[in-house]
Amino acid sequence: MAVHARAGALVSAALLLTGLLAGCGGSTDGSTGGSTDGGRDRAGTSPAGSPSAGEPGPPRLPASLTSQRPDWKRCEARAGESAPGSEWRCATVRVPLDYAKPDGDTLGIALIRKRAANQGRRLGSMLFNFGGPGGSGVSTLPRAAGSYTNLNSRYDLVGFDPRGVAGSEGVNCRTDKEQEADNQKVDMTPDTAAEEAAFMKYGADFGAGCARRSGTVLPYVGTSNAARDMDLIREVLGDRKLTYFGISYGTELGGTYAHLFPARVGRTVLDAVVDPTADAIGHARNQATGFQRALDNYLTASGQDPKDGTRRIARLLERIDRTPLPTASGRELNESLAIIGIVAPLYSKSSWPVLTQALDEAEKSGTGNALLRLADAYNGRDARGRYTTESHSQRAVACADSKLRPTTDEARALLPEFRKLSPVFGPFLAWDTAGWCARWPVAGERENPETSAPGAGPVLVVGTTGDPATPYEGARRMADELGRGVGVLLTNKGEGHGAYGQNSCVTSAVDAYFLDGAVPEDGTTCS
Repeated sequence: MAVHARAGALVSAALLLTGLLAGCGGSTDGSTGGSTDGGRDRAGTSPAGSPSAGEPGPPRLPASLTSQRPDWKRCEARAGESAPGSEWRCATVRVPLDYAKPDGDTLGIALIRKRAANQGRRLGSMLFNFGGPGGSGVSTLPRAAGSYTNLNSRYDLVGFDPRGVAGSEGVNCRTDKEQEADNQKVDMTPDTAAEEAAFMKYGADFGAGCARRSGTVLPYVGTSNAARDMDLIREVLGDRKLTYFGISYGTELGGTYAHLFPARVGRTVLDAVVDPTADAIGHARNQATGFQRALDNYLTASGQDPKDGTRRIARLLERIDRTPLPTASGRELNESLAIIGIVAPLYSKSSWPVLTQALDEAEKSGTGNALLRLADAYNGRDARGRYTTESHSQRAVACADSKLRPTTDEARALLPEFRKLSPVFGPFLAWDTAGWCARWPVAGERENPETSAPGAGPVLVVGTTGDPATPYEGARRMADELGRGVGVLLTNKGEGHGAYGQNSCVTSAVDAYFLDGAVPEDGTTCS
């Protein structure tokens, strides 16, 4: 139930929260079409990723993988979802389970595609990742596609479930009953030794459940392997270079791809950018800063003094910690769920009125119906008590990536700093550093992602000054880490998690880049 980089505001906030809760009262040659020769060597195999300096090259992929072609068929409805329209087609691409053993076991990566409207002027395929980690591109892209109509005129829109997610050997760690019990009983901001012990046991039990139910895939679900999968997807789709749109965690995935395959980077946009210089603790620190900044902006916009409003909300959370609020469902709103309920509408300015209604109900009526609905939407719980497994995949990917395993003592030592950063969100995020990967059964790969991409073409990096989940500062750092002449920063002076489709200036610049190869000047600002 942690707060991590989630799918962009277009999807997670506008599509999910607003719909559910309405009743609450320069130029570059980036063409990707044509011959695929640039992606293969003469033997018909492709390298699995560029080696670091001084390291041997990776094993080459067998022709049985690089020569496969997707068998596109009508998409079937997934559990709890409607089937996408007839214009969508689905397929599966096989990838190595372990890229160190490319001739070994494989797993299937689920794809979805909507062909370009103007096939005569088609530029190629555009691959999307909407965030998470753990978000399903197969489920999300059809819901979000209306925002990408201009791009779909000349690109096939392609979504995928990264390895360990949903239709791609999705990680499963807990039953619905276990998740419900965790959400109701585990205090994510423990105040006593007993609460700390229960909190850490919850984290360890979660990891043990992942190993028990998904142990075969669990060691291989990290971001580096997902980036290698993207390159194989590029090849089997017949594209010389990868055209890519990454949002939120998708920016980390895109930066990782650029590092591993700089020569194959086509037109790439990273929107709502994860800071590549931050480790797990740094990411939590960034989010404490970002969500408090968003809360301050919300309070200011609603005519309240940010410091007074923050103190009032912090006192409300203290009261809920002592005495959870009743709801009409019979379930209680505890402090942890209340925090998530406050976090969720901060992802999009359009959801701020929902937050006002939810806080008013909690403070004036002493009930938690609206905040619980918000928390349920964020946590992937439906009205029948069924949970998606996105949080399972999110945790599995994050813990496969990060080497850090902070202890309770280390998390406790962060509390003074994090409380100062955010009295509302700081303690939750400080404790999350220890509980998230507690006694995780798989070792992490690195402390922070490597995104340097010397030799790559221009990558457009879009940062929003009021972004709560991936604060603006991360965009500048990503542009710097990509390297001179590669990272191009486009600043959106505004609110929310993700700028494309929310700001007309940003949307126009991104469309011109993807469709015409027009690269904005580095440092351009949209307001």
